[in-house]
Amino acid sequence: MSEGHVVFEYEAQNVSPETLANLGEGHIAYVKQIRSEDVPGLFPEAPKIAPGLKLFALHAADGTPIMLTDSREAAIANAWSNELQAVSVH
Repeated sequence: MSEGHVVFEYEAQNVSPETLANLGEGHIAYVKQIRSEDVPGLFPEAPKIAPGLKLFALHAADGTPIMLTDSREAAIANAWSNELQAVSVH
């Protein structure tokens, strides 16, 4: 396995939702592209943002939102600065 890649091999029927949610906790974060219309549900404390913008959210392995940015690179840099391995979710 090359550096920077994380591989998990599980049979889907053997992994509980709780186990899957905790997989990588404290070590892995994921970057997900979102629309500005999705921000209030994920980041209720965020200021109002104009509709129609493409943004990127960094989430902990369990789905907890960590940060919001307009750049995928900034989200990855934030993960690295917090010693988290960033993975993308499409």
